[in-house]
Amino acid sequence: MIAIVDYGMGNIRSVSKAFEKVGAAVKITSSLADIEDAEAIALPGVGAFKDCISNLQSIGADESIIRAVEKGKPFLGICLGLQCLFEESEEFGLSKGLGLLKGRVIRFNSPNLKIPHMGWNRVSFVHRPPFIPEDLNGAYFYFVHSYYVVPASEDVVGGVTNYGIDFTSMVYKDNIVATQFHPEKSQDAGLGILRAFMDFVKRA
Repeated sequence: MIAIVDYGMGNIRSVSKAFEKVGAAVKITSSLADIEDAEAIALPGVGAFKDCISNLQSIGADESIIRAVEKGKPFLGICLGLQCLFEESEEFGLSKGLGLLKGRVIRFNSPNLKIPHMGWNRVSFVHRPPFIPEDLNGAYFYFVHSYYVVPASEDVVGGVTNYGIDFTSMVYKDNIVATQFHPEKSQDAGLGILRAFMDFVKRA
């Protein structure tokens, strides 16, 4: 069972339905016991970084997620669920994240770009998670975001996307994979990511 963490933010139902399409058993939950007992964790999110962390802390899910990830449990972060893995964000003032990955979250700042970055864009693999098929390299995925992550180490960069600059659109480290794009909104390519994550969970 995959625990989809419900902390009051994000398109939880859409993520759940997309997982179900690829045959996953999922449970939308805010229960700490469910999070820690699940085979894997998915953390979607839409909104502000500070609110995300605050809401996770209010139900104690921040510590549960950290413990589960540190024990090696497969973790999938989506959009804000990717950003909150990092140490800090500059959104609405400096806010601390979960700190599972080193780096920070910053805003697109080019005056020539429409913000938020919204719509379909290509993801090119840099450090491809081995469970994700090579044929998804260069595929188009759906994005909606104004901020992006800047990892402290290139080693965790799974994929990049160009929007005025090349930014990190996927991270991968050990049992963590997270995407700035929305797999649940990305049609066949997005389902391919979720299916690959399921294969990873089965082998974990």
